[in-house]
Amino acid sequence: MRSVTYSMNVSLDGYIVGPDGSFDWSGPDEDVFRFWIDQIRQVDVHLLGRRLYETMLYWETADQDSSLDEAQLEWVALWNPLPKVVFSRTLTSVEGNARLVSGGLVEEIERLRSEPGEGEIALGGANLAAQAAASGLIDEYRAVVYPVLVGGGIPFFPRDERRVDLELVETRTFSSGVVHLRHRVAR
Repeated sequence: MRSVTYSMNVSLDGYIVGPDGSFDWSGPDEDVFRFWIDQIRQVDVHLLGRRLYETMLYWETADQDSSLDEAQLEWVALWNPLPKVVFSRTLTSVEGNARLVSGGLVEEIERLRSEPGEGEIALGGANLAAQAAASGLIDEYRAVVYPVLVGGGIPFFPRDERRVDLELVETRTFSSGVVHLRHRVAR
């Protein structure tokens, strides 16, 4: 069965965006960007909430930007053909290799898990992850922790989640001080 992974950039105090909605503190350096490229290679389908989908829309046409470097072009080549499922109650259409779903996260994940495949079902967006976590659907939490305190905003982990025991699977420290933490849910 394919695993569901929740992975995002997060501040040291636990937020994916600051109180003003910005995440300018999480711009990846070359090593971290390369790490994200390696991570996306393991994904068969990416589930996104509306906000993350809208943020990632940039990449749908980024290959037309002549200033992109080799790594950015590699990301585009991997990201654009990747199937994406966007969960939103407000959007009426989506672009690229995405399809829109207005509800049924649990059913969608169960359907995707039953399909053949080796790659991960990646999950992005705090609200979507909170719904999946409440139903016990997340197999791994992957936090890319930036050395900054933003003081509030949207938390990486839902504040009302039940206790979940985790097993440390992997850590990696980048020269920029960013730390990747990968934990598997202990079942």
